[in-house]
Amino acid sequence: MTDPTDPTGREAVAAVWRIESARIVGALARYTGDFALAEDLAQEAVAEALVTWPRDGVPGNPAGWLLTVGRRRAIDAFRRRSARDDRYAALARDLGEGGVVSGGAPADPGREDEDVLWDPDQIDDDVLALMFISCHPVLSREARVALTLRVVGGLTSDEIAKVFLVPTATVQARITRAKKTLAAARVPFAVPSAGERTQRLGSVLNVIYLIFTEGSSAASGDALIRLDLAGEAQRLARVLSRLVPDEPEVHGLLALLELTSARFPARTGPDGRPVLLEHQDRSRWDHAAIRRGRAALALAEGAGRGLGAYGLQAAIAECHAVAPSVDATNWERVVLLYEALGRLAPSPVVDLNRAVAVSMAQGPAAALPIVDDLVTAGALADSHLLPSVRGELLIRSGRPDEARTELEKALRLCGNESERTILRRKLSDLG
Repeated sequence: MTDPTDPTGREAVAAVWRIESARIVGALARYTGDFALAEDLAQEAVAEALVTWPRDGVPGNPAGWLLTVGRRRAIDAFRRRSARDDRYAALARDLGEGGVVSGGAPADPGREDEDVLWDPDQIDDDVLALMFISCHPVLSREARVALTLRVVGGLTSDEIAKVFLVPTATVQARITRAKKTLAAARVPFAVPSAGERTQRLGSVLNVIYLIFTEGSSAASGDALIRLDLAGEAQRLARVLSRLVPDEPEVHGLLALLELTSARFPARTGPDGRPVLLEHQDRSRWDHAAIRRGRAALALAEGAGRGLGAYGLQAAIAECHAVAPSVDATNWERVVLLYEALGRLAPSPVVDLNRAVAVSMAQGPAAALPIVDDLVTAGALADSHLLPSVRGELLIRSGRPDEARTELEKALRLCGNESERTILRRKLSDLG
């Protein structure tokens, strides 16, 4: 028996939830037919695991344990609902015509002993159904993204808040409101028809991208890269590319994720500290992922409709992937691609990245006005990215005092310990 104070059990709960949450919620949603109930049941199972696993030890099949507990809680809920409906029906008979009429019939609790939850052939469909439900048109864009990051990505409300740079309470309110809206609209648990898929595809792609972004550059914590989140986003993108193979932007997103993840093996050193692009050992890059990414990008380009926002980002990532070094990168092409991206999907982050590319192609003096315009506009005020880039440009411009001020500001705003290590190193190098 494990010591109740031993944190191993709690750590195992967190790890299993991070990896398996989407499958667990999806399987429970398929079983119950109720999206909101499924997440509540999964959370109840996690709460029970937090008590049981540190005390009794981690079970041999932890995901199956959580599913079993969730199913039992669902059956309890069905039985309570059935008993309630029986009472309402009896009351209606006593009241006669015009009395109370009970709601819909509960699911059959007699299936308790059937293995209705864990079907390996259903996993992709379950998670994709979960994605499309979370991205239903009845929800606002913010609610779609927040809900999917929660139930599919397994992010906490705090982590989602950092992704969007909003208060945690705002994220919690969006998720609660989204679940209530889906319940009120009686959205079924199913992968939608081809026409509906096209309507919701943009939201689904955006959600996958945001999950990958959080995985590739974690907003908080000690790790720079969260391989579980990034890997799940890649898996979803691959499944989606099979589900809608004629959509070039799906292939563009998959290409972007493959080409970006190819650099993961070289982004941290043996001590876990981050390694900047110019110092990375490119022989450690995942060249199989580069080939997969370039093949997906070729599919996106081959559609003949022009690259979308994800395809353009993939083309930028390809420039890095094929270059033998930072200096040998085709920075002029990167600048042109960022300019095209800025016209197609304008955002302060795109402008900031364009400034970095301009600094490499033309020097820091050409890039600083772009960054200063962002500062004047109040863009990215709560993010460490803007002062971090501005500080680096000021260092390269020979203005160390101003650079120190910017880097200190970036350090205050940065929530990821690995990135804070880079900022401290740059401040130390300033003397």
